[in-house]
Amino acid sequence: MRTISSKSFAPQTAWLGLKRLLDAGGRHRGSGPLAAVSSYQAPWQLARALRSYALGLLAVLAITVVYRREPIVNITTVGFTFLLAILVAAAVSGFGTSLLMSVAAAAAYDYFFIPPLYEWNISDPQNWVALSAFVVTAAVGSALSVSARQQTRVARRQREEAEQLYHLSQRLLSAGDSLALCNAIPQDIVEAFGTRAAALLLAPDQMVFYSSGGSHLFDAAELKASLADKSVRIDAASKLSYVPLRLGIKVLGSVGLADIALSRETLEALGTVIAIAVERVSAIEALGKAEAARQEERLRSALLDSVTHELRTPLTAIKASVTSLLTQPELSDAQRRELFSVINEESDHLNHLIEEALEMARLDAGEIELKIEPHPIREVIDAAIEASKNLLASHTLEVRLPENLPPVPMDPARIREVLMQLLDNAVKYSPPGTPIIISSDVTDRSLVTSVADHGAGIDSFEQALIFDKFYRGRDQRYGVQGTGMGLAICKAIVEAHGGTMGVTSQVGSGSVFHFNLPLSGERGRVA
Repeated sequence: MRTISSKSFAPQTAWLGLKRLLDAGGRHRGSGPLAAVSSYQAPWQLARALRSYALGLLAVLAITVVYRREPIVNITTVGFTFLLAILVAAAVSGFGTSLLMSVAAAAAYDYFFIPPLYEWNISDPQNWVALSAFVVTAAVGSALSVSARQQTRVARRQREEAEQLYHLSQRLLSAGDSLALCNAIPQDIVEAFGTRAAALLLAPDQMVFYSSGGSHLFDAAELKASLADKSVRIDAASKLSYVPLRLGIKVLGSVGLADIALSRETLEALGTVIAIAVERVSAIEALGKAEAARQEERLRSALLDSVTHELRTPLTAIKASVTSLLTQPELSDAQRRELFSVINEESDHLNHLIEEALEMARLDAGEIELKIEPHPIREVIDAAIEASKNLLASHTLEVRLPENLPPVPMDPARIREVLMQLLDNAVKYSPPGTPIIISSDVTDRSLVTSVADHGAGIDSFEQALIFDKFYRGRDQRYGVQGTGMGLAICKAIVEAHGGTMGVTSQVGSGSVFHFNLPLSGERGRVA
C-alpha cells in the first residue's frame, strides 16, 4: 500500500476541495464559499457564510477530539457521526458548509482513525469510500433540504395568497350596490395584496375605476385590449399584470395590477372572484328591480280596485240625486232637501278619500313635520271620542285608563287621527251594540294604547298584511267601505314617533289594535 506524506497530500486535497467548491458555487448560486466571496458587496452575507463555515469546521474538530479521547469507540461509529454532522449541516446551512465539512471530515477520519494513524493514505479504498460517502451525503442532504425549503416557501406563499383572496372575497361578496362595489374593488385589491395600484374595467359600458394613484399607471387602451385575452397577461418590463374577468364564455371586464407578486393561478382565481362578485351584484339588482316592478304592479292593481270601488258608490249616489233633481221638477221641498243632503254627504266622502290619498303620499315622501311635545294621552283619547261620537252612537264605549299616567312626547293631532281611525275600524267591523274598549298603560318605558272590539276577528295570514297600503280583508273587501289606507297611515304616524303598531286577533272573538309611544322622544320628520 503506497503512502503519501502530509505535505504531498495537502496540495491534492486543496485542489480537490477547490474544484468541488467551484462546482458547488455554479450549481447552487449563493451557497458555496466562492459565491460568498464573490458577493462581497453584501458584507452581512459574507459574514454569515464565514460564520457558517467556521461552525462546520468546529463541529468536525469537536467530533475528532471527543472520539480521540475514547479509543474504544469503533471507527464505523466515528464515520457515521461525521455523516450525521454533515447531513445536519446540509439541512441547516446548505451545500457549501456541508461540502467543506466533508473534505475536513475525510481528512480527519483518515489521519486520526483509519490505520495507519497519523498518516494520509489517499490511495487506500477506505479513504475514497469515506470521502465519497461524505460528499454524496452533503450533496443529497443539501438537495433535499433546498427542495424542502422551496416547497415550504411555495406552500406558505400559496397559503398566504389563499388567505388574502379569501378576505378579499368576503369584502366583495358583502357589497349590495354595483356602483359602490366597482368603486371599491381596486382599493380593496391594493389593501388585500399590498400591490402598488389597481384598475378595473367593466366591459358593458367601458367604465374604468382606479385605486388611489392608479390613474397614471394604467392605460385604458391596454385594459380594453386585455378583454380579448384568454388568460393572465404579465408585462415584466412595466411590472403590470392584466387579468380578464371571465365567467364561462362571458367577459365582464378586466383588472390591471401594478407591482404585484402573485402566482398566475392566484391571479386567475382573483379574476374569477371579482367576476362572480360583479355578476352577483348585477343579479341582485336585476332581482330587486323585478321585485319592485311586481310590487308596483300589485299596488297599482290594489289601488285601482280599492279606489274605483270606493269612488263608484259616492259618484253613483251623487249622479242619481242630481238626475232626480233635474228630471223631476215636481219633487217636494222635503225630497229636494234629502237629495241635496245625499249629495253633500257623498261629496264629503269623496273629499275624505282624496285627503287620505294625499296624506299617504305625504307620509311616504316624508313631507309631514311632527310637532312633538309632552302631552297627556287622556286628553287625546277624549278628543278622538268627541270627534267620533256620531260613529260610536250604535256601540257602548268603555275607557280604561289608570291614574297618574305620565305625559308622552307626541303630536296630539296626529295621535288623535290614529285613534279616530282605530275607532272607525272598530265600528265598521263589529256588530252594533257590542262594546268597544280603549285602554292605556305604561310598559317597558313606553305607553301602550289599545282599541279592542268584538268583531269577526282577523286570521293569522291577514294579520301580517293588514297594515300594508290598499290591503283590505278578503271577507270585508266589498261589504265594508274603505280604501285600505287608514291602517297604513296610522302605522306610518306611530313609527314617525319612534313607536310600533300591531294587532292581536282571534277569528270569532274580535281584535285588539295597539300602538306604543316612547316616554322620551324628539321632534322630527316622518322618515
